[in-house]
Amino acid sequence: MNSRTYKKLSTQPLLKSKAARGGTPSKFAMFIAFTAIAVIALATVSRAGELPEAPSSSVMRMSPAMIEVAAPVSTPRIAENNPVVDKKFISLAFISTSSTFADSYTTLFARQNWLAGKKGVCNEEVESAYLYGTHPTVARTYSVAAAKSVGSAFAAYYLRKHHSKFWSAPLIVNSVTSLQGVTQNMIMCN
Repeated sequence: MNSRTYKKLSTQPLLKSKAARGGTPSKFAMFIAFTAIAVIALATVSRAGELPEAPSSSVMRMSPAMIEVAAPVSTPRIAENNPVVDKKFISLAFISTSSTFADSYTTLFARQNWLAGKKGVCNEEVESAYLYGTHPTVARTYSVAAAKSVGSAFAAYYLRKHHSKFWSAPLIVNSVTSLQGVTQNMIMCN
């Protein structure tokens, strides 16, 4: 066995292929390559079997008495005169708006604690500081509430106008998130 260490493995004569060493590839290697190409070529051709009969050819063999043609009947769609803003919409919008303003009102508890110099209770806004600021002012707090309420009501109106099944989702999500904020503010800051 050759015990010499080569700097590059590609210069080692045993690791080079016969074609790379200057010779012709062996007959066995040629047979393997030809067989692989033939199997791939024949596999793609053999998958295409005989085409199935068209439906029209089986209909032609039947007697004309057995053929039944169903004509599509289009019925005019009855336009429903459901108003976009009804009692359900107004009640959900009222609940959403009132919960949003309740969240803003309870958010001001942190400001009151901060102005009073209380320690150990929440004296800065933590959860929604990106909306209200760390020490929210009254104007900013209620303007955020107004924007959230108008935005969710407009989104619900738009979805309902375009007959979406999920038109109430913006109002419900706004209500749930606001009520969660009210709950946290009452527990932590009161």
